[in-house]
Amino acid sequence: MKQYSTPHIDAAPEDFAPVVLMPGDPLRAKYIAENFLTDPLLINDVRGVQGYTGSYQGRPISVMASGMGMPSMGIYSYELFNFFGVEAIIRVGSAGAMQESVRLRDIVIGQGACTDSAFSHTFQLPGTFAPLASYRLLEHCVDAAKAAGLPYHVGNLLSSDIFYHDDPDSTAHWSKMGVLAVEMEAAALYMNAARAGKHGLALCTVSDHLLTGEATTAKERQTSFTDMIRLALDTAARI
Repeated sequence: MKQYSTPHIDAAPEDFAPVVLMPGDPLRAKYIAENFLTDPLLINDVRGVQGYTGSYQGRPISVMASGMGMPSMGIYSYELFNFFGVEAIIRVGSAGAMQESVRLRDIVIGQGACTDSAFSHTFQLPGTFAPLASYRLLEHCVDAAKAAGLPYHVGNLLSSDIFYHDDPDSTAHWSKMGVLAVEMEAAALYMNAARAGKHGLALCTVSDHLLTGEATTAKERQTSFTDMIRLALDTAARI
């Protein structure tokens, strides 16, 4: 009887490429694999969290979903970094803008990830840890965004555990500190990458605006996500 390599991933280390793109949604992982990778092969489907490996511009690339929130990202990124030999994970997801200068469909590249989560407590640090992206990935990503002429911003994300917040002033508190947008996974990825000595980067397309109430349509989100996916793949190809 075939045994799972972990409780969450049924694969061998050699099934994964050194770089993994990681959307939250398993169906988006399937979409990326089928529309952007050459000869994608399904390598994991435990709990419906689909993972594929194919190639892009002749480079092996994997894509697998993280699920929603830092606990789920924490599990999958930890296992990929520590059990499957993955060297870099690039998150591709959506975010809510928290600055007027950030517009719908812009791409936010997370240089850092603030958080309201207690995730960092697991590392037993005698202070506050600042989760940062891999500069190597960040530099390649900015270069690729410039080359493609994409609208992008580099700065802090907020990785929040809370989607429906009870504090009506929560957005204002983070916005006054220059945080660009809110999502739910990047800080866990950055902390796990730091602990494993690996590379993490989060790219987010702005799907809605928390200050203006604007939101993209389903069609607009599809086009914008395509730009972000290509940017993540071009970044991976530069490593």
